[in-house]
Amino acid sequence: MKNLLLLLLVLIGTEQVIGQNFEGKVINAASAAPVLKARIENTATGSVVLSDEAGNFEISIVDFPARLNITAAGFENLDIDILNPDHPGVFYLNPLLENLSEVIITSTAIPARLQELPAPVSLVSSRDLKRGDNTNLVEKFNNVPGMFVNQGALNTNKINIRGIGARSQYSTNRIQSYFDGIPLTTAEGELTLDDIDPESLDRIEVIKGPTSSIYGAGLGGSVNLFSALPKKPKTEASIKSQIGSFNTRKNVVRAMHATSNTAIHANFTNLTSDGYRDNGEYDRQSALINARLQTSEDNSLSLLANFTKLKAYIPSSLNKNDFLNNPQIANANWEAARGFESYDRGMLGASYLHKFSENFSNNTSIYLSFRDAYEPRFFDILKEERVSAGARTRFNLDILAFNLPSQISFGAEYYNEWYNTSIFENLFREFEDQGSVLGQRLSGNEQDRNYINFFGQMNLEVSEKWKLTAGFNVNSTQYSLNDLYVQDEVDQSGDYRFDLIFSPRIGSTYEISTGKNLYGTISHGFSTPTVAETLTPEGLINTDLQPETGINYELGFKGNWLENHLYTEFSAYSIRIEDLLVAQRVAEDRYVGLNAGKTIHNGLEFLVNYNWNLAPGISAKPYFNAAFNFFEFEDFVNNDQDFSGNELPGVPKSTLNLGLNLESDLGLDLFAGYSTVGEIPLDDANSGYSENYQLVNLKASWNFNILRDLGVNFYAGINNVFDEHYAASILTNAVGFGGAAPRYYYPGNPRNYYGGVQLNYLF
Repeated sequence: MKNLLLLLLVLIGTEQVIGQNFEGKVINAASAAPVLKARIENTATGSVVLSDEAGNFEISIVDFPARLNITAAGFENLDIDILNPDHPGVFYLNPLLENLSEVIITSTAIPARLQELPAPVSLVSSRDLKRGDNTNLVEKFNNVPGMFVNQGALNTNKINIRGIGARSQYSTNRIQSYFDGIPLTTAEGELTLDDIDPESLDRIEVIKGPTSSIYGAGLGGSVNLFSALPKKPKTEASIKSQIGSFNTRKNVVRAMHATSNTAIHANFTNLTSDGYRDNGEYDRQSALINARLQTSEDNSLSLLANFTKLKAYIPSSLNKNDFLNNPQIANANWEAARGFESYDRGMLGASYLHKFSENFSNNTSIYLSFRDAYEPRFFDILKEERVSAGARTRFNLDILAFNLPSQISFGAEYYNEWYNTSIFENLFREFEDQGSVLGQRLSGNEQDRNYINFFGQMNLEVSEKWKLTAGFNVNSTQYSLNDLYVQDEVDQSGDYRFDLIFSPRIGSTYEISTGKNLYGTISHGFSTPTVAETLTPEGLINTDLQPETGINYELGFKGNWLENHLYTEFSAYSIRIEDLLVAQRVAEDRYVGLNAGKTIHNGLEFLVNYNWNLAPGISAKPYFNAAFNFFEFEDFVNNDQDFSGNELPGVPKSTLNLGLNLESDLGLDLFAGYSTVGEIPLDDANSGYSENYQLVNLKASWNFNILRDLGVNFYAGINNVFDEHYAASILTNAVGFGGAAPRYYYPGNPRNYYGGVQLNYLF
């Protein structure tokens, strides 16, 4: 009996020494892709294993709880306590430098690592989205080299990429944009991102320059937004309240839940502000819910719904005297009319991913969006209704081509938009101090615009270091216009179809050494005229108007240094635009389009990010980026005036951004940012320039747990620390009517403050 007991004790001891095999998987937290060759160490025993191509590993654990140290090149280290054999075995590593080298870019036809893409792609990461007061999404783009945002107000913004779109008067055009694959750009090519709340997003991917081989009519580039679905299993709820200068208030409620095969995220935001300027009140409510369901190992379904309700008053632009001496006032006419814009906007979408095999898959999306708008302006009142619907399908295939590993992507997209617009008299002058009053109907039109894209791309791995990419897009666009207003003698009804447009693209990347890549690309792009631009001054359709086209030539470098702690980018490009679409002003708010010439967009862009461990538990993440723009008219004659050789208006000659994030394990984070913007030509004649300016912004936050599952975040910040007086937006080619001085300027906000608190509960 004693011998039996002794043998049993020996066996138990042996089992304890041998331990158990614990299985796990290492995942990239930014892209949800598996991490190859991650190093997993059991700190108690010193045993080490590496993850395989699927991110899987198996390691022996003798005693629980046990601590695992997980490391991988290009990722932050992770220390995790394994409480028992049933502890969840999926571990998420955060890429260093907020994904800039390791992130998988999914907005391209074939997903690939950022560093291996032969294209100028910039990432606005989750860390970037948390900088600042988060009242305006588009301000985040000013920190992307090559992008510039004219910010007239929270609801008056114009984005240009490498100078394309800079000549737009009041809105963004020439840029394609998608929210989880659902188009945000209208069929006419206009884009509004002001009412998308940063709290709803995980990241933004920006492809700069012509992207027509992927998205069709995107001469300037594309902006792709991705919602903040949780990437690892958890259930969390949070509330956030923020106050700031100009009686600005923001309240956010969020909830998210995720399991191994399901993820759901819901967000509601209410933002209000009196604004710095008169007639600048702003009120926006927005709600978003999105979900992803892994229906089987080879299939997944994604859903998205977003709704926004907005009412924002319009102070409009100022002449130079008022800009310098009374920047807080509104334009007198807009204030007398109490001009504003309001709309209800929504979008719905569903996407289904099916894997036919390990090497062949399809992703198909369908979507529907609507916008119902009412905009009283001092010269009239505009009512708009827009309904859009479409579908996009894409097949991806991994094959051997010419005995070389290759990836092929091909598919099609169809988009249709129904647009109804009516213009009425504004009787505000007859009803003093009452603001805008709806009067007689002046016009009414129905528009039906649709396009279809066929696209394809092939990536060819010529060698382990050299990769080639070739792609194309074929676009067909047509529209019809139905004039519903019969009281006048002008009938604008008509149909028009543009010629088929073929947009090719070719690129190459070469790894000159580990983590350092050279790339080159040539790409074609186009933008079609809006319906308003195709109308002549007599109200007839100008069938001679052609799409604006351009070709981008680019060379660049992307590289990691100092064991992946330093990431750098450099690019030099030249974009040649032909058949330049010019909005010719014929009345106070009346423009007609014409193809007036050619422009050259030459530029240099730099980006440097560094991750520096100052001390145990304290890290510094400085960054630097800059853009130098040499944009000019190559051949441009308008109204018998020759502007050839002049600088392109509406875009600064240079931009530069410096910033520093200090982060600690104690939860105390500090951010300091410095931006400088060069002078901006005001008009085609270069008769004047805005002054260059510098801005400094600061923010501090403190995260800590009140209870085990209840966390709190206090934060506060200052924008425009040194109270710089500057023009945040320029209205290019402004014209003064009736002897008045032209109103070029939208003044930026003076020094302002904000602060808030957020509570997070982890169930």
